[in-house]
Amino acid sequence: MTMSPSDLMQRVDTLLSHVWMVRTFLKHSEEAEEDDELCEVHRALYDFMLALGGPLKAGDAEAYLKQAKKKYAKLRKATELFLQIQPEVSSHTNFQMAAVSLKTAVDEIGQLLA
Repeated sequence: MTMSPSDLMQRVDTLLSHVWMVRTFLKHSEEAEEDDELCEVHRALYDFMLALGGPLKAGDAEAYLKQAKKKYAKLRKATELFLQIQPEVSSHTNFQMAAVSLKTAVDEIGQLLA
């Protein structure tokens, strides 16, 4: 099934709600106060979402999708970094679930943008 640009934008934005929750969790974790790489991850997640805010607010699906495709590599890289460092940052279930949630959302975003 082919989705319209507007539907794609809405689906990506829905998936970004998961990314936002992971970003917020990481940003406010005690571990982020001591780990530069973890800070790099939550900043990269925020930067991706910030770049899409204008086109989303304007309802400009074409610009939104163009920007998302342009910035996706950095989102993917931040996700891969988090998956790599997560076990050494914390083995707590919250961090494990954050890694699963982020990977799942970012993988689906990648499929939608492909």
